[in-house]
Amino acid sequence: MTRKQRRLTLIGISGLILALALGLVLYAMNDTIVFFHSPADIEAKNVQPGTRFRLGGLVKTGSVERKDNQVVVFEVMDVQSARMVRYQGILPDLFREGQGVIAEGALDPSGVFRADTVLAKHDESYMPREVADTLRRQGHWKEQKDAPQQAKR
Repeated sequence: MTRKQRRLTLIGISGLILALALGLVLYAMNDTIVFFHSPADIEAKNVQPGTRFRLGGLVKTGSVERKDNQVVVFEVMDVQSARMVRYQGILPDLFREGQGVIAEGALDPSGVFRADTVLAKHDESYMPREVADTLRRQGHWKEQKDAPQQAKR
């Protein structure tokens, strides 16, 4: 084997090992990727129970119900539909009715979203970008002059 052939073989094997490592990393990350959906998207995309995703929208006014053992049941809505959410834990201080929220979890077989994380917006002019983009696509987002850049993207 000549020097050139050895060098090409070494480069080929190195490229194969690199491709294999990249494939393993992407496969491992596949379990940690969480997608965002609005309540209307869940029905339109036929999201299966047990699939982890983020549910975003507005907390429906009058829907927050506090139960025993820090269990909170509330509805997250967009313009077209609403989805019942069940969360056990301490809610963020800024969580309240009529405000933007993102809940991370999965649907149970009955269609209730079981959240293990709830995120609330941090001031009056901010809405999570995913929620704002969904409302904008539906034609119901009104831009604000003094809103931060992140919400306007």
